[in-house]
Amino acid sequence: MPLTDIQCKSAKPGLKPQKLFDAYGLYLEVKPSGSKIWRKKYRFANKENRITLGRYPDISLQEAREKRLEI
Repeated sequence: MPLTDIQCKSAKPGLKPQKLFDAYGLYLEVKPSGSKIWRKKYRFANKENRITLGRYPDISLQEAREKRLEI
């Protein structure tokens, strides 16, 4: 089930980093410090990689979805 903006806003930090998955490799990583970062997970040469798309709320959910398609 895709993320909603309410879920992104209400995500609270825990003791370990949390990953809130959206779709097609896009997820919001919530760090223990409280920062929220958009990341995309992808595979290249049979190896899993990830790329940072920006910080939430500087990059909204809709913008993160658009950036995901550009990569």
